[in-house]
Amino acid sequence: QVQLAESGGGLVQAGGSLRLSCAASGRTFSRNIMGWFRQAPGKEREFVAAIRWSGGTTRYADSVKDRFTISRDNAKNTVYLQMNSLKPEDTAVYYCAATNQWVISATPGNYNYWGQGTQVTVSS
Repeated sequence: QVQLAESGGGLVQAGGSLRLSCAASGRTFSRNIMGWFRQAPGKEREFVAAIRWSGGTTRYADSVKDRFTISRDNAKNTVYLQMNSLKPEDTAVYYCAATNQWVISATPGNYNYWGQGTQVTVSS
């Protein structure tokens, strides 16, 4: 089993920044890739960014490229999502996810483990 715990959400004005954290514990071989997804009210869960633990390869959604940065700290078993230049449309519950697959996927169904989510609200 893999346990994921997100933190760092909150309320911020447009143009501001937030950093989300996802602490992972449990079977390391079950979490080759860590991802961030988000879900706004009435919308489907969508891919934001992902990173491979080994090597640090990353992938971003077009909507957040050049504004968000995903990174990991292997020693702390923690993945971060640095969010800059936030927009009201970034408002959502942000979820951390893990998969034992080796190919970085943007499909929620390819991720085996999920955190409880953290709310990010961007005011205009």
